[in-house]
Amino acid sequence: MADNTQIVLVERPTGKLKESHFELRQGPMPVPGDAQVLVRTILLSQDAANRAWMQGPTYRAAVNPGDVMHGYALCEVVESNAPDHQPGDLVLGEAGWQEYAALDAGAVQRAAKVRPLTHLLSVLGIAGKTAYHGLLNVAGIEPGETLLVSAAAGSVGSLVGQIGRIRGARVVGVAGGPEKCAWVVAELGFDACIDYKGDALPAALGEHCPRGVDVYFDNVGGDILQAALFAMNQRGRIACCGAVSMYDGGALTGPIGVPGLLVVKRLRMEGFIVMDFADRDADAERDLSAWVADGRLKVVEDVIDGLENAPRGLIGLLAGENRGKRIIRVGPDPRS
Repeated sequence: MADNTQIVLVERPTGKLKESHFELRQGPMPVPGDAQVLVRTILLSQDAANRAWMQGPTYRAAVNPGDVMHGYALCEVVESNAPDHQPGDLVLGEAGWQEYAALDAGAVQRAAKVRPLTHLLSVLGIAGKTAYHGLLNVAGIEPGETLLVSAAAGSVGSLVGQIGRIRGARVVGVAGGPEKCAWVVAELGFDACIDYKGDALPAALGEHCPRGVDVYFDNVGGDILQAALFAMNQRGRIACCGAVSMYDGGALTGPIGVPGLLVVKRLRMEGFIVMDFADRDADAERDLSAWVADGRLKVVEDVIDGLENAPRGLIGLLAGENRGKRIIRVGPDPRS
């Protein structure tokens, strides 16, 4: 059988991520053991958290030099030593940045019969479920409230804002650059979008959130979280999803005012991981599918062809070049 193309982390980055931190290699074809499946990678998810995994253990094991880069993927079962999976089945799991992987059958999830398959990694995958659970099950949102969303053009933020709008909130995004902000308003239906690269955040928040912020969905941390804390209303809620501003060599800054502002304003600030709400995934899939079907939720996907382009794709994602969910196409869709 042919070799297995892989991308390996060869050096742990200490500053900005570069393509030189990775190496494209030909590894041996994996052989599945007892209760394992051999899978072929079709689509690879790219997420800002991929960069955080290189810094050390988080909610999961770190990626170390010499490891195949970790990554979540949609795969086709090629060979199975497990009774619950047959060749041709589509599964989701931690296949990593490689063409083939041998995975424990208990560690993969059977994929729903959805087309296009890219939706299994975007609106119906981790991005969509993170947006849904973080807004509805962590922060909560009510009609007429003001929702502020950072990284508003990204895979999660673009969906959070739309879900907030569906639930009757006034939605204000934060994104980088006037063109991206204009797109967030025109294409995604946000009420306003603040350009953090060009606008003075406190003044812009005062202009676009004149009644203050009731819910802030934080994807970035840093200066934007700092500004949001001062703009929050009493008993406001902050859903902490990520801190991308500090993943890729960013300064480990504040915010200041914690816990002072939390106490004075009686704020609730809660971090979460999407897996915390696995028991409610069926609700998320049902609602997200219905909103896509009736046109209220727009799915934006940014698909790059070729495993060899995964390092460039992740670097670009961290720089904010993507709109919507970034996905690497590693192999073709199954014929059936």
